[in-house]
Amino acid sequence: MIGTSFSPKHENFFGVIKSYCQLTKPRIIPLLLITTAAAMWLAAEGNVDPLKLLITLLGGTLAAASAQTLNCIYDQDIDYEMLRTRKRPIPSGRVQVSHALIFAIILGVLSFTLFAVFVNLLSAFLAMSGIAFYMVIYTHFLKRHSTQNIVIGGAAGSIPPLVGWAAVTGDLSWAAWLLFLIIFLWTPPHFWALALMIRDDYAQVNVPMLPVIKGEENTVEQIWLYTLLVVPCTFLLIPLGASGWLYGVVATVLSGLFLAKAWQLRQMPK
Repeated sequence: MIGTSFSPKHENFFGVIKSYCQLTKPRIIPLLLITTAAAMWLAAEGNVDPLKLLITLLGGTLAAASAQTLNCIYDQDIDYEMLRTRKRPIPSGRVQVSHALIFAIILGVLSFTLFAVFVNLLSAFLAMSGIAFYMVIYTHFLKRHSTQNIVIGGAAGSIPPLVGWAAVTGDLSWAAWLLFLIIFLWTPPHFWALALMIRDDYAQVNVPMLPVIKGEENTVEQIWLYTLLVVPCTFLLIPLGASGWLYGVVATVLSGLFLAKAWQLRQMPK
């Protein structure tokens, strides 16, 4: 009977691959790729070159993976302190910092090369600016020092639509910047809702997330405010000619759900 177990060597190899994949925080990347693909679809008016789409999404994946790996390197000290993150590859000792840094650099170089050679330079520089903003502005300057960390730092996660639009058109129109704004305004309520659930972790390592410093009630009010700001922005794509009635219907339904959830959170007993 043929066994299905792997040898220790194979198990170790797959363990290494798994550890490096975990450095990239793969559950986050699809969200970034969705906004990239949506921007490409709108920019191309529904007629996207499949090969360019594939290359752009691959380049975006590599750029995001590079940024997340660099973030894991920088935050290794607080990751070790939090029970939720202590088993990540670097604090657990499964990946050395020097190896993680080389891995991140390789990912970034591959991303830039893909964009520059097969797409265009604008998309390449935008992808690199996303890595730089995420690491320098958010991770280094804001995350551990300001309650507005996720507000300003959210610009990094808003860059993928710009990359997608630039990949198709070679420039950035008002519609592209509106997509940026929508993601920018959506990020705080999305992230603060998560932060409310794990605020004790952030408090333990002195990361000044809004729920830690201002409390639950203030955070919920800020979530409601940003929800009120982002919803009307989603409809501005229609007068700009970037979308039609079908988008309007879908946006109305989803905006209604978003508002309802934010209002429900606001009405919960404190």
